[in-house]
Amino acid sequence: MLLNRPLLATCAIFAATGAYAEDTLPATLKGHAYLPALSLVAPPKDAPQDLWISGKFTGAARNVQPLSVMGNTGNSYGAHDTGIAMPFIGQPLQGMSGFAMNRDADGNWLVLTDNGFGSKVNSPDAMLFFHRMKIDFETGTVAVNETVFLHDPDQKIPFRIANEATDTRYLTGADFDPESIQLVDGEIWIGEEFGPYLIHVAMDGRVLGVIETKLDGEVLTGPDTASVRVPAEAGKDFRVQRSGGYEGMALQPESALLWAMLEKPLLVEGGETEGDYLRVMTFDTQAKAWTGESYKFTLSQGATAIGDFNFIDATRALVIERDNGEGDLANACAEGAQDTSACYPIPAKVKNIVLIDTQNPAEDGTLRRIAHIDLLDIQDPDGVAREGMTPAEGNFTFPFFTIEDVARVDETHIMVANDNNLPFSGGRVPGVAANNEFILLSVPELLNAQ
Repeated sequence: MLLNRPLLATCAIFAATGAYAEDTLPATLKGHAYLPALSLVAPPKDAPQDLWISGKFTGAARNVQPLSVMGNTGNSYGAHDTGIAMPFIGQPLQGMSGFAMNRDADGNWLVLTDNGFGSKVNSPDAMLFFHRMKIDFETGTVAVNETVFLHDPDQKIPFRIANEATDTRYLTGADFDPESIQLVDGEIWIGEEFGPYLIHVAMDGRVLGVIETKLDGEVLTGPDTASVRVPAEAGKDFRVQRSGGYEGMALQPESALLWAMLEKPLLVEGGETEGDYLRVMTFDTQAKAWTGESYKFTLSQGATAIGDFNFIDATRALVIERDNGEGDLANACAEGAQDTSACYPIPAKVKNIVLIDTQNPAEDGTLRRIAHIDLLDIQDPDGVAREGMTPAEGNFTFPFFTIEDVARVDETHIMVANDNNLPFSGGRVPGVAANNEFILLSVPELLNAQ
C-alpha cells in the first residue's frame, strides 16, 4: 500500500544482508492484459451518499469538487503529475493487492483491492471490496464480472467503524487495509495490515468474524490498531510497524492452514527491529485459531518488503519481494538532477518472485529460498507486451513501486499484477498514472526448482 511511501529509511535495515547464492531463473512473457488506470465502479444503491464521491480527504482539507486536484507522485518520486485528478465520482477499482490461490466455480480469479488512498486518515470514503475477474491474455483485457463490497450488518467488528450509524455498515479504508485474500470452503479469508487482523467473510461480503494476531501467545498490534492509544512507544506498546501488517497470506493446499506473512520486521523495545526477517504465522481455519507455529522469511539485499505469497504445491510457495523504487533504471535521474519531470529519482532495482520451501525450515525457523525470477528482466521474444508498456531499451520489465499479486496458473505459468496506487504512482512513463497490469509468465524452471 502507499501509506509510508515517502519514508525510505526502512531500506537501511536490510543493507547489511548478504547476497543469496540462489539461482536467478528465466521468465518469458506469454500474456499481457490491463485495466485502465481510471477504472471506477458504482457503490451499491443502499450505500451512504458520502461514498458516491471518493478521495475527498486526500488533501489538507475536505474537497467535494470532483476531478479538481491532480494526482502527484510526491517529491521523493519526482513530483510527477499523473494526469488523473480527484475526487472521483464512484469508487476506483485501483490497487490490486492480492490473488486467491483457488478460483471460484466459474473460473473467475478472486482479486482484492487495497484500502483506497494509503492511510486510515485519507480513506474514510474509499469502500472495501474484492472482485471476480476474467483475465483475457489473448485480447489484453480484464473483465470485472462482479464486485463484492465488504459490510458488517451483524456488528462482528469489535471497534467503531466509519459507517457505524448505518444499517448495512459498509467498510472503508478507515476501518481496514486489506492486502491478501484466500477462498477456503466457500468462504473468504482476508489478511489486513492495520490490526493486523484476519477477516472472515462470506461470499456476499458479509463479515463473519475478525481475529487478532497472536505470536508466541502475545497479541501483536501496530500504531493503527484500534486498541492502541497515543502516546505509544514503538516496540513496547506496539510491535508491528506502520504499513507492516499482513501483506501476503498463503493457503497451504491439502490443508486448512493459512500462512500469514508480515510486510516488515517486528519492533523491539527502543524502536529497533528484531532482525532482517519477516515473521510468518500459521492459522487453522477449521479451528479458527493460531497454531502457535511461526517461521521467518529473509529478504534479499536491497528488498524492503513483500507483496504477495501463494503456494504452488503442498510445500513450496511464491513470494514477491520488492524495493521502494518505481520506473526503469534506463530512465533514472542523473545524480543531483534538479529537473525530475522526465526521469525517475528512485528507479526500480529489486522486483523478484522468490520460490521458497516451507517443509524444511532451518533450526531458527527460517524458510529456505530455492530460486527466483527477476521482474526487471523478462524475455519477450514474440513481442507480447502491449503498446506503450515496454521499456525504452532491453527486455520487458515490471518496474512498479508496489507489485502485490502472484499466483500459479498451471504447471509452467504464473500470473503477476501490480497495485497502481491510483492516482499517486507511475512506473511506465513519467507523468502518466500506472494502469493495473496483469502479466502471464512462462517459468517452468522456477516451478520445477527444488
